[in-house]
Amino acid sequence: MRPISAAALRELAADIEAELARLSRLEQAIQQVQAEIERDQLRSHLFYENLALKLHNFYNGCEKILRLVAVELNGGLPTGADWHQRLLDRMGQEREGRPAVLAPETASHLREFLSFRHIVRNLYGFELDSSRVAALLDRYPSLWAKVLRDVKAFVEWLRTLADHIPNS
Repeated sequence: MRPISAAALRELAADIEAELARLSRLEQAIQQVQAEIERDQLRSHLFYENLALKLHNFYNGCEKILRLVAVELNGGLPTGADWHQRLLDRMGQEREGRPAVLAPETASHLREFLSFRHIVRNLYGFELDSSRVAALLDRYPSLWAKVLRDVKAFVEWLRTLADHIPNS
């Protein structure tokens, strides 16, 4: 981990918490769309593209947090065509003097959402497989809970570290 001031650690913690707040808003939006599907099952196919985009956004928000940590604490992002996967792998491990941002199990489960993000970016919405979207939606609540737990623990570590830096 590269040297960083207490103020910079607190700013990083605040940036991560702001992203968690946006992900919490996204959770509410997903629940609203799911409620619409329950109310109007005959037109449920119209909502799956919306949900696919929201699941895409979920992974993007998680990755934003990981990118913040990589840039601020580890000196930068991985390079190469597989950098997204390598970033996810690195953040599921203790590295360079910092704890894992995500439990290895959480990082492993996020891989499926990373893969799905690629699909959403490269297909037309009407080409998406609604059963795949539904399967990811089934896994989303427990994964979001794990991401939230892991990232909050990491933020607590950042704040504790900042409190122990002299002249902070």
